[in-house]
Amino acid sequence: MRDGPRLRDRARGRGPDRGGERDLLDLRPVRPAREVLPRPRPGPRAVRHRDRAAPAGGEGHLHPDHLQRLLGGRRGTLSVPVPSARLVAIQARTLAVAIAGGYVAHLLHVPLAWMIGAMVAVAAVAFAGREVAAATLARPVAMLVLGTGLGQTYTPPVLRALASSLPALILAGVGSILAGAAASRMTARIARIDTKTAYYASVPGGIILMVMLAARAGLSVPTVTLIQTLRMVLVVLTFPPLLVAFVEPGVDVFSLVPVPVAWPMLPLLFALTTAGAFVLRRFGIANAWMFGPVCVSLVLALLERPLSGVPGVLIDAAQVLMGWSLGTRMNRDIILRSRHLALASIAATGLLALLCLLVAVAVAFTFGLPVAAAILGTAPGGLPEMAITAKVLNLGVPLVLGFHLVRIFLCNLFVEQLYRLYAWVERKLGLPT
Repeated sequence: MRDGPRLRDRARGRGPDRGGERDLLDLRPVRPAREVLPRPRPGPRAVRHRDRAAPAGGEGHLHPDHLQRLLGGRRGTLSVPVPSARLVAIQARTLAVAIAGGYVAHLLHVPLAWMIGAMVAVAAVAFAGREVAAATLARPVAMLVLGTGLGQTYTPPVLRALASSLPALILAGVGSILAGAAASRMTARIARIDTKTAYYASVPGGIILMVMLAARAGLSVPTVTLIQTLRMVLVVLTFPPLLVAFVEPGVDVFSLVPVPVAWPMLPLLFALTTAGAFVLRRFGIANAWMFGPVCVSLVLALLERPLSGVPGVLIDAAQVLMGWSLGTRMNRDIILRSRHLALASIAATGLLALLCLLVAVAVAFTFGLPVAAAILGTAPGGLPEMAITAKVLNLGVPLVLGFHLVRIFLCNLFVEQLYRLYAWVERKLGLPT
């Protein structure tokens, strides 16, 4: 017990040999006493970490080095290691599988076909025991393209409508966080972990943000990452087909207004949005590859100088890149060795999705918002995945993005305070912790 403060200080990057908060994920996480997640061991077919890729798990979300790159540093640079010829061959093969999977899903008219098809195909190859790997830049490039297109949806009428809907966004954000707290008890019981780790693993604040907050709280980063990742994959697989089947998109102020594509201006547009991404990375903003382009495109839209729309073929390519990246995270060995965490994520995702659905319907009918956009906005998935779903299905992109941005903001500021309130209620009710 006497080592508790010292371990917490080390986890926060305040140890004597650490370089500050930007190095916090270089440490192996401090695991709670009840943590059961085994340390992953590289198999004989693994792509070695010296190649800077993950063994059958793509971005290597359980390795601190890959988490550091995923979260983004404060130096404003993007360190891309030179891959070996073998790694390049594995990445090319995996990308070919992703494209083929996306094309098959497109032929089958699957909603969000290019992302879901690519993700399922790559995950199937990974589970079959074959080596898979995603390029380091795959997800950032996808978010850059997506963010450029999303920012163009914020016209002056849309911004006015969003401002008037701010109370609804805040209420939905708080409701989603409380739904995650309610689902965390199921997560803790099935996964056999402590309630605080289960809380950070269950709150739908986005993988990057919740992993960062869990690391600062001295919790198990691998546990939170695995549960959050599995939930995001489940949401991506289930929400788009259900929305297409049961929800009819309507025309409202949040509907997309197409921006004509001007091919000569596309290089300038992407140069500006890339610069915006690097500026936000300089300040250590999570998801800078999406928020930077969104901000630049938003300013251009407000100035009525959008330069060019984003071609549909680039949106499809971004879907493939995201599916490629997501599919490589499905590491069979890690999931099978951590079956309690996997089962907990599946069960808690069902409960959390139901609670978030109730929150979305209540907020939509109370404030007169589009139901489909509210459902996507409160869905317990990641912002990039839900935003691209809204764009492809034309379900109120600005409103969906607004829901998620407000929820991320609330998580960043109040997730620890809400946990203390949740723990206090549990103690008052006499529930075991």
